[in-house]
Amino acid sequence: IDSINNRLVSTKGKSKKPKFDWKKLLPPPLIGFFVALIFLFFEIPLLPILHTTLNYLGDMVTPLSLIYIGIVLHDAGLKSMRLNKDSIGGIVGRFVISPIIMFCLIMVLQYGAGIVLEPIAIITFVVQSAGPVIAVLPIVANESKADLPFATGLVMISTILFVVVIPIIMEILTMIGIQA
Repeated sequence: IDSINNRLVSTKGKSKKPKFDWKKLLPPPLIGFFVALIFLFFEIPLLPILHTTLNYLGDMVTPLSLIYIGIVLHDAGLKSMRLNKDSIGGIVGRFVISPIIMFCLIMVLQYGAGIVLEPIAIITFVVQSAGPVIAVLPIVANESKADLPFATGLVMISTILFVVVIPIIMEILTMIGIQA
C-alpha cells in the first residue's frame, strides 16, 4: 500500500503528456488519396467491378454533401448565412486572394520557368481558384467539431456570390489581355 501511495503522490505533480492522435494526422480520406497515388504511379490496374464501384462512390460525394448542407441549413435556419467579419474574411479569401495567388503563380511559372499556358488554361485555373467554398466543408467541420452553422453559411454565401464574381473575374482577365 505504501508503494501505491508513493506512486500516486509522485504522479500528482506531473502533468500527463498529451497523447498523439494518428487519426487526426492521417484521416481515412488522406490515406485513400495516398493509396490512389500508389495505384496511379505504378499503373496498377483495377478490376472492372471495383473501378465501376469506386466511380459510383466518387460521383455521389457532391450530391450527398449538398443534401447534408440542406439538412444543416434547415436545422440552423437562414440566419447561419449572416455576413459577419469571419464570413467576409472567408469570402474575400476565396474570391479575391485565391485568384490573385493563382494568377501570380501562373505568371511566375510563365516568366520564371518558361511554362507557357494557353489563355483558356489561365482563365480556367483562375476561375477555378475563385470557385465557391467546397461543398464538403460542413461535413469536415462537423467531423472536427468546428462551427457547423458557420461552415454551412459560408458554403451557401459563396455559392450565391459565385454568380456575381465570375463575370467580374472574366472582365478583369479581359482587361489585362487574357481572352479565350
